Amino acid sequence: MSRATLRDVALLAGVSPKTVSRVVNREPGVTEAKVTAVTAAIEKLGYRPNFTASSLRRAGGRTATIGVVLENVANPFSSSLHRAMEDVAREHGVSILAGSVDEDPARERDLINIFAGRQVDGLVVAPASGNQGYLTTELLAGTPVVFVDRPPVGIQADTVVIDNRAGARRAVEHLIAHGHHTIGYLGDLRSIATARDRLQGYRDALADQGIRPGPVVEDVHTEREAEQAVHRMLAGSRPPTALFTAQNLVTIGAIRALRALRRQHAVALVGFDDFPLADLLEPGVTVVAQDPTAMGRLAASLVFRRLAGESGEPAVHEIPTRLIPRGSGEIQNVV
Repeated sequence: MSRATLRDVALLAGVSPKTVSRVVNREPGVTEAKVTAVTAAIEKLGYRPNFTASSLRRAGGRTATIGVVLENVANPFSSSLHRAMEDVAREHGVSILAGSVDEDPARERDLINIFAGRQVDGLVVAPASGNQGYLTTELLAGTPVVFVDRPPVGIQADTVVIDNRAGARRAVEHLIAHGHHTIGYLGDLRSIATARDRLQGYRDALADQGIRPGPVVEDVHTEREAEQAVHRMLAGSRPPTALFTAQNLVTIGAIRALRALRRQHAVALVGFDDFPLADLLEPGVTVVAQDPTAMGRLAASLVFRRLAGESGEPAVHEIPTRLIPRGSGEIQNVV
């Protein structure tokens, strides 16, 4: 199935290509009836205007661009993904167009519409919405789509992820091995699949040892929210002796709270995701580290392999995590 063209829209709407162009570019002088007909044809055909200048096109009708939709390019994890993909793209003489969705499903679709309108050669998406079936049109039109960090829903496509549940389980097992039986959990938005998997890994590790879960706080998405949550946890009736923080910004907020309370050497902590300078803090922060560089390079490579003609069923590629002990997760619980 090829992409719908401006001429296809004109034929379906019963107008001239020039009229379609004027509607797309919101030029005046088009009757309301024709605007309605063109708009309906655009929606029915899934037509996306091409705003990329023809002078920038490569041979074969490509634009030498890849659209990348990330959670937040300011987050160290997302920025590492971005840089790795950019490095691979440069090797192919291609540029990266990137945007942040901020966990907003509408923004995800808006960004993808913008990139598709610019006729990007491929898409890499860290999904925020509950269903990505709307991208079927892009796949059928021959645009490679690769998902990274989170699996898609409603569509089959190449995907690069980690085993979040196993990584979280390993973090909590590490705390249990150091004598902790009251372990608090701070996790990201429960709407995020990786956050749900990490919470399940936390519960798995405790259940295996017959340990009752500690205080659990979900929907913590910023450093400030995490800092406040830790203050409440430690002031509660069952304060944890250890914390598992399931996202790097959450970890940073938890560290701020522990330092403010002068408890950083008393309450153990293991975070999910590494972050800059984690090894230089006192104590150093023990983490379950993903490898965003490996994930980004693989995601970009999959796009270029598809562009080069590689066929076959989409596959899920899993990148391993590793536990990095630095001190905070090795604080013993003294009974």
